[in-house]
Order: sequence, then C-alpha cells, then structure tokens
Amino acid sequence: MNPMFYFLTLTAVLAATANAGGPVLDSKGHHIFSGSYYVIPRIFGAAGGGLTLVPRGDKQCPLYVGHETLEVKMGIPVKFSSWMSRVGFVPESENLNIMMDAKATTCSQSNYWWVAPSDKDRKTWFIAAGPKPKTKEDSSMTSFQIKKTGDSLKGYKIVYCPKGKDCINVGIVKDKNGVRRLVLSSKLFPVVFVKAT
Repeated sequence: MNPMFYFLTLTAVLAATANAGGPVLDSKGHHIFSGSYYVIPRIFGAAGGGLTLVPRGDKQCPLYVGHETLEVKMGIPVKFSSWMSRVGFVPESENLNIMMDAKATTCSQSNYWWVAPSDKDRKTWFIAAGPKPKTKEDSSMTSFQIKKTGDSLKGYKIVYCPKGKDCINVGIVKDKNGVRRLVLSSKLFPVVFVKAT
C-alpha cells in the first residue's frame, strides 16, 4: 500500500478526533459508546427516578419525555446517535440525537427527542417523542448536547442546541397532577448515565 494513503487516513482520523469534545462518562467512569443508558438525577433520592414516556392532557398520543417521581424507578433507557465527529464514544458538547429505547408504545411512534411547543401558550417547549430526523430542518428541532454541569458535584446536563450554539437547558416541569415532563428551561436537570443491562 502507498505510504501516502496511510498518512492521509491517519490525518483524517486525528482531525475528526481533535474536533470532538471529551468523552461523556457513565456513572462508573466508563466512556459511553453505543448501547442504552438510564438517565437519572445526579443526587439519588427526592429528585426522582429515570426518564419515561407520558401523555399530556387528555390525549394519549403523542407521547412526551417524562420523569419518574420515585427514585426506585429507573424508567426507560436512552440511546445516542448521529454525532458528527467520527469518534466511537459519545462526545461532550456536540450535536446528537437522543432516542428512548422502548420497543413499542401505545402510540405506534418512534421515540426520538423533538422540541415541541405547548398547544396553549407556545411559551412552554416540551420534549416530545417523534420520528427519526431525516432532513436538515428536522435537525433544528432534534439537536441536543451533553455538557458537564461545571460544579463540584460532577454530573452532566442535557441542553438543546438548534444551531450548535446558544444552547438552552433541558429541565423539568411538574403539572397540577404531579406529572413531571422534560421542557426547555432556565433551570438545568443535573444527571448521570447508568448503563442498562
């Protein structure tokens, strides 16, 4: 083989790796690769359990990303995909897609995270479950990033980044019935990732 071919290949791999953020780590300090991970609050206890899928209002469909109120419920794990750098691990601060890893739902829909406005006031932007994004326009509603919380307790926050910058935190809102749902918020939801077995 031509030595120049190896040099160009190595250069391309190193460039892709250099552009990626550091690896996102799970609760045991391992790199997150492909696979499923539970997203749970960084502090175990009153903060609740993992993520799940819930309806909103009196309609059973579509489903939205919710949050278990009991810490003993791990919920539904998620999978990450479609980051641009060609690194094997899930990188920090890089646009990616998040999908609830549920085999089937009552709504017969895919479970990729989408940002969807409230029907009523359009001031609350919920995280809904929807189809796999296919177009550039889709990516403006499905681009999330994982970033460190930046405090001494260690953990991550999930943020929505429609254009790769000017990110908005993904937080939690509780309705009058006590149902918790993920929304775009000024308050962050500090989490850790636990590998699903």
